[in-house]
Amino acid sequence: MVMIFTLVSAAQDKLNEIIDQIKNRREEEKIQKEKEVEEAEKKRFHGTPVTIENFLNWKAKFDADMVELRRKRQKEEEQAGKSKLTGKQLFERDHNLDTSDIKFLEEAGNSVEVDESLFQELDDLELDDEEDLDYNPIDVESD
Repeated sequence: MVMIFTLVSAAQDKLNEIIDQIKNRREEEKIQKEKEVEEAEKKRFHGTPVTIENFLNWKAKFDADMVELRRKRQKEEEQAGKSKLTGKQLFERDHNLDTSDIKFLEEAGNSVEVDESLFQELDDLELDDEEDLDYNPIDVESD
């Protein structure tokens, strides 16, 4: 009985050691992976060190890109300008536009129709001029 207990205890101790070793390896692997990820992230943010030569090369490329961009925009504006004329250009090209407003006014006539029935009931309104102390009909007419 004692011998079986000793063997079982030794086996349990050995299994516990193996399990502890496996746990330690997994933890070390996890820590190693975290370090690798952290280093990769540091490298990503580290970038290229700036030197005079690097900066001058970058500046030359940037200036060339900006000149190209300005040319593209200028071409687009020219193409858009060809299809869309200003008001002055329209009047310079088509002289019928000068007289089109005059023709419209002549066709419509300068008469304006007023419905006087809307104003007939103004006398029925009870507006007391005496209540308004600031009211002066002479000042109103001169304005």
